[in-house]
Amino acid sequence: MLLRLWSGHQSWRTTVQGQAGSLPCETEAGSVKIKSFLTRSLSDHPVGKDLQAMRTGQRQNKGMRTRLGCLSHKSDSCSDFTAILPDKPNRALKRLSTEEATRWADSFDVLLSHKYGVAAFRAFLKTEFSEENLEFWLACEEFKKTRSTAKLVSKAHRIFEEFVDVQAPREVNIDFQTREATRKNMQEPSLTCFDQAQGKVHSLMEKDSYPRFLRSKMYLDLLSQSQRRLS
Repeated sequence: MLLRLWSGHQSWRTTVQGQAGSLPCETEAGSVKIKSFLTRSLSDHPVGKDLQAMRTGQRQNKGMRTRLGCLSHKSDSCSDFTAILPDKPNRALKRLSTEEATRWADSFDVLLSHKYGVAAFRAFLKTEFSEENLEFWLACEEFKKTRSTAKLVSKAHRIFEEFVDVQAPREVNIDFQTREATRKNMQEPSLTCFDQAQGKVHSLMEKDSYPRFLRSKMYLDLLSQSQRRLS
């Protein structure tokens, strides 16, 4: 217990009392030593450990609030799209013609066939916190290009563990039957082992996310910018 007593010389006298006795000091150097002693003692005491745990929890909560705050301020605008373009934004926008961007509305597959279309759609999905669907579809497309049998097996299990398995880090939204069928395919992976799951995710994005993307401010802003360059 720390007691601060007023002395006759108008200075603070610090005394640490414990089971081992008391430790008095009146000098500044002595105060520093007492502070160090108290810090070490508190860190070993159950109460001190509880206080330290509380401070750690507060820091973690503050960090989480900061991250959530940043996510909640994501805007559905063209600037979000240009931030993750495969090329420098200005150069990419110059290359993107109005005709090309307009064709993205023809069909979902047309959008996926264009690298800037994929980049714009990915940026939009990030604002909806569902980019794992597109990442899984792209991973499956890349997986189908695998020629090495050894690499095919390791890639298949990596994709399954990341996207398909229950509570995977980036678990996609597929039904139980499709998930279990894909799990069985992992016993003997082939280039077609993800076809059913990939098809389900493609259909989900096409019917759900894709129409909202076409109505989004991000896509409309992109069309507007490309049209202004021609005028």
